[in-house]
Amino acid sequence: MLRNIYIRQLFILLVILINTSCEDFVEIETPKHKIVSATVFAEDETAISAMTGIYNELFNADFSGGWRSSVSVLSGLSSDVLEPVNSNSVSNAEFNQNEISPNNDYNFNLWSSTFNIIYMTNALLEGLSNSEGVSEEVSLRLEGEASFIRAFSYFYLVNLYGDVPIILSTDYEQNSLVTRNNREAVYELIIEDLEASIVFLDSHTESEDRTRVNKFVATAMLARVYLFMEDWEKAEILSNQVLAETSKYEILENLDEVFLPNSKEAIWQISPIGGNVLTNTNEGSVYIGTSRSSIKLSDQFVSSFSLEDKRLDQWVGFYSDTNRAFHFPFKYKDRSSTNNITEYSMVLRLAEQFFIRAEARARTGNLSGAIADLDEIRSRSNLETISESNPGIGQEQLLELIQEERKKELFSEWGHRWLDLKRTNRASEILSPFTSWEDTDVLYPIPEEDRMKNPNLTQNDGY
Repeated sequence: MLRNIYIRQLFILLVILINTSCEDFVEIETPKHKIVSATVFAEDETAISAMTGIYNELFNADFSGGWRSSVSVLSGLSSDVLEPVNSNSVSNAEFNQNEISPNNDYNFNLWSSTFNIIYMTNALLEGLSNSEGVSEEVSLRLEGEASFIRAFSYFYLVNLYGDVPIILSTDYEQNSLVTRNNREAVYELIIEDLEASIVFLDSHTESEDRTRVNKFVATAMLARVYLFMEDWEKAEILSNQVLAETSKYEILENLDEVFLPNSKEAIWQISPIGGNVLTNTNEGSVYIGTSRSSIKLSDQFVSSFSLEDKRLDQWVGFYSDTNRAFHFPFKYKDRSSTNNITEYSMVLRLAEQFFIRAEARARTGNLSGAIADLDEIRSRSNLETISESNPGIGQEQLLELIQEERKKELFSEWGHRWLDLKRTNRASEILSPFTSWEDTDVLYPIPEEDRMKNPNLTQNDGY
């Protein structure tokens, strides 16, 4: 027990040193974590603890933790799914109206916390490369996990901010004056990291705990990346590989079971065990309606559901009191608990892989295959299948239906709707009637605080 506490304290010290340094891009002192790093990566047990610390930090980080500055909340506000309950929060309102100030504190939290995670993965990868005490098997596994998390983080940075700095080391002085790399270079890094992750994790024995990255997590993410890059053939091949694992993953008929720990629909989840004394997810806390709620579902979004759709009944909640009434995301049922983990935060799940394959098939002319994939989700939702209601549907109409089903299935999860509107060039069409939309709003501003510290960081157009 004392040894485990010592290991944890060492890694916490390493994380603190990294975090303290990467909050700022300039005015950074000579690194002080080298001795701690050498101790952390002296053997398998301590190196594994370091990786566990990164997983725990994903729950606490603004960008990935599901709280008010998370991708899920802020990108949901940017789309046509989430709205502020009231106008008291300027930071929320700016995202909802697509008029984000470069000084918006939520935007800064989103940006800086993502880079914090990247710094941590870089520190772990450097520690492994310089270690002589970590076994090859463990080293490869941890490298695969860390490479995935770095790629995952950069995926959101490049899709939310466009050109972003590629940072691959913990050299603070060098990183303090980084410039932005173009989108293509960032995607090259993402693919390289994900492919490395798949290779390194290929021979690793699968764990029943879906909070650790395995080769199918990396494969599922790479399928999404190729979808965004419009490489339909590769997207279909990779989603096929995940969907073929029917003994490991399946679409659950009971919607209330989807977000439970290690559910068979989950490909990758984040556990609240890495947080504080509370054991509920941050999504449960921020979404479930109360008199103090700040986020709600838009009325337009709620009205888009058919009454027979099970998702309306089980994933959309309603709150009312004498002052307010609104619908809220109810995928997570636990708003506040201690010592009783009933849900994990969902990051990647099987339903998205059916959508990826459906879209890839539809775009390459395999409409019957696309219909079959889409019907997997519609059938689970208690909706009439396309094969029965409209088997002769055309390509364009089918693609529109896939996007509509993605919106209803993946709402309030990781900004799917916002990213979908952007990648399909429909953001202006959908959002212009409701916000002060300009075409430059498809990218968030680079935070002014970091631009003041680093004169080499340019700003996105429109800001």
